[in-house]
This record gives sequence, C-alpha cells and structure tokens, in this order.
Amino acid sequence: MNDSISSPTALAGTLGQASDFASQRPPLWQYGYTFALAGLMLFMSYSGADKQGEFAKRFGHLAFYGVTIATEMVLLGLTYLGMRFAHMKLREVVGGRWNTFEDFLLDVAVAFGFWILSYAVLIGLGYAMHMASPGAIDEGKKTIQLLAPRSAIELLLWICMSTTAGFVEEIVFRGYFQRQFTTLLRNVWLGMLISAAIFGLSHGYEGKQRMLLIFVYGAMFGTLAILRKSLRPGMMAHAWHDSFQGILLMIAQRLIKSGVIK
Repeated sequence: MNDSISSPTALAGTLGQASDFASQRPPLWQYGYTFALAGLMLFMSYSGADKQGEFAKRFGHLAFYGVTIATEMVLLGLTYLGMRFAHMKLREVVGGRWNTFEDFLLDVAVAFGFWILSYAVLIGLGYAMHMASPGAIDEGKKTIQLLAPRSAIELLLWICMSTTAGFVEEIVFRGYFQRQFTTLLRNVWLGMLISAAIFGLSHGYEGKQRMLLIFVYGAMFGTLAILRKSLRPGMMAHAWHDSFQGILLMIAQRLIKSGVIK
C-alpha cells in the first residue's frame, strides 16, 4: 500500500469516508484554528503540570474529578467548532450508527481485544523503560496518594470522568486532529503520528516517560481508527482503560495505607 496520497479523494477512500473531505484542500485559516487549539491544549498541559495534585489535595477528589469533566466538555465544544469550520459531521467522524446488534457486538469484541493488547504493550514498554525502578515507584506512590479515588462515590465519579475522557479525547485526537493533519499532509500515517504526538504532549503533567508511553498509546488508537473506519471501538477501549486504572489506583492506595506496599 502506498502511504502517499496524491489527492484528497484518494485520501478519503483510504479512510473509507469520502464525504468527510472536500474535493480541494480547505483554506489555511482552518488549519490555523487547528494549530491554535493544539497550542492551547499544550499550554494548559504544561502550565498545570504541577498543580493537579495540589488542586486535589486542597479541594478534594470530587472537585478535581468534576473540574476535569467540565474541562473535557469545554475541549469538546472547541473541537466541535473546529469541525464545523472544516465541514466535518460529528456522526460521520464517530463512524455513524450501528446498523445491527451484531455490529455493536463486533465493536465491543474489537474494543476488548484492542484494550488487552494495548495494555500488554504499555506494560512491556514500561518495564523496558525501567518504570518499575525504585525512583519511578516512589513517584508513582505520590500520584496514587494525591489522585486515586478513596471511596465508592469517588470511584463512581472517576468512572464518569474516564468515560467522558474516552469519548471526548477520541473525538478530539483521532477524530479532529488526525483528520485535519491527514488532509493537510496528504498522508494518513503522518496525520496519525502527529495526532499521537499532540496526545502525548498534552499529558505533560505525567512526566516525560509517561508522555512517550501515551504517544505510543495514541498511535495505537489512531491505527485502530484507520483500520476500523470508526472511533467507536477506541472510545470504548479508552473508557475501559481509564476506568480500570482508577480501580487499580484505589486498590494500590489502600495497600499503601495498610502498609502492604511500602
């Protein structure tokens, strides 16, 4: 398969949704909005890199999770505005509706398989990058103690936050950014990699090593979106992953508190 796309029409055929792309490259000002939105996200990521834990400690986890959900919704609104500028339809970006119940079950199966595979890849990369070293573990304990849910109510709101993030971030990164950079560069895989890079950099508050992991994670989600021609499996897998992380963090927090983990 030739990765270089000679025309937007050929590009649309590769993604399987020709109606999402105009017959000619959109005006440059549309990409100006895309770059501005990406810049805003990166600025917010790095300016608040050391403040998330402080906010949770000062105002409580429920407030932190609630603000995070609100922030995701604002991001979705800004992204939707960019989609309107680029003449994208949200339903088509997501992948349309399920035609049959079997289609839904197939997406669930694909999402579950992808989630297991991506989780295994992240664990393997984590060990390869020595993220299980004593220093990295100590840093992880700080994060657990500051952000982990500690009660059933906090866990429930964490799952709500994770579900919101899973749906919103797939629309933002794999739906909007990936399509915009794909159209700009006339190359599906370059568009995917740039979107994954923005995804990783937007998590600057998690540190350099985890940003690299998140870049790889984003690239896997981008590849899934291209192959499935839909964001639905990625949305489900993303929401499951973040929700499961909350459960693991809650268990780890209790083990630390009880002295089992030192």
